[in-house]
Amino acid sequence: MPRRHLRYRRPLLATFAAFAVLAGTAAAAPAAATPAAPATATPLQALDDTYYKGAIGKSGPALKSALHTIISKQTKISYSQVWDALKNTDQDPANSSNVVLVYSGRSTSKNNNGGSVGQWNREHVWAKSHGNFGTATGPGTDLHHLRAEDVQVNSIRGNKDFDNGGSPVSGAPGSYTDSDSFEPRNAVKGDVARMILYMAVRYEGGDGWADLEPNERVSNGSAPYMGRLSVLKAWSKQDPPDSFEKRRNDVIYNQYQNNRNPFIDHPEWVDSIW
Repeated sequence: MPRRHLRYRRPLLATFAAFAVLAGTAAAAPAAATPAAPATATPLQALDDTYYKGAIGKSGPALKSALHTIISKQTKISYSQVWDALKNTDQDPANSSNVVLVYSGRSTSKNNNGGSVGQWNREHVWAKSHGNFGTATGPGTDLHHLRAEDVQVNSIRGNKDFDNGGSPVSGAPGSYTDSDSFEPRNAVKGDVARMILYMAVRYEGGDGWADLEPNERVSNGSAPYMGRLSVLKAWSKQDPPDSFEKRRNDVIYNQYQNNRNPFIDHPEWVDSIW
C-alpha cells in the first residue's frame, strides 16, 4: 500500500511635530495592542476545582464513570442548529469568514455549506451508523464529534473505522483510506482520537442511546463500536491538543452544550481509562 510554514528648513518645528506624532501614537497604542484572551477561555485549575472536581484523583473505570456523570449534563441542540454552530466552532483563526475542514485542512467560506460538490457539510467523526443514532438530538447532534468537512471527502470517509494506512485521499492531503479504515492528516489525528473517546465516555447506554465503545476492529458496521483503539491512543499522544482544539472546546462549553471534552483538558486521562 502507498503510505500514507528635502531636508528640513525649520528643524525645531519639525522636532516638535515629530514628538507630537509619537505622543499620539503612544496614546493610541493600547487600542492596537494584542487582543485580550477570549472571554470563553477557562484556566484548567479553575475547571479542576469546579467542573472536574468529582473526577480529580480517580483513574480507570472510576474515572470514566465520574467523567460520564460530569459531561452528561449538557444542553442539546437540533441537527439544523449544527450548521450555525460549526461556523463558530470550526472558524479559521486566520480568516473569520471561513471554516477549516477537518480532514482536508482547507479553509473555505462559512456560507459555502450544503450538499453539492465543492461545498462543506456536517461530518460525524463517530460515524452515526455505528450505533444507529442518526441525526436525532443526542449523539447525532453532539458538537464534540461533529466537524465541517468537504462533501466528497466526507463521502469517502463514510462510516469507516480509523486506522493507519491506505491510499491517498483526493481532496484531503495527508489523509489515507482503504476498504475498511480511514487515516486523517497528522494535524488532526489527536483531535479525531479525543472526539471518539469523548463519545465513548458520554454515551454509556443510558438516556435511550447505545453504549458506544472503542475496540480493536476496523469492520464494526452498525455495531456501537469504533476502532482501532490502540491507534487512536497513539494518535492522541502524537498530536496533543492545540489552540484550535482548545478554543473549540471552550466555545462548545460556553455557547452551546455547556459540557466539555475532558480529553482535551486532560489528555493524560486517555491512558488512565484505556
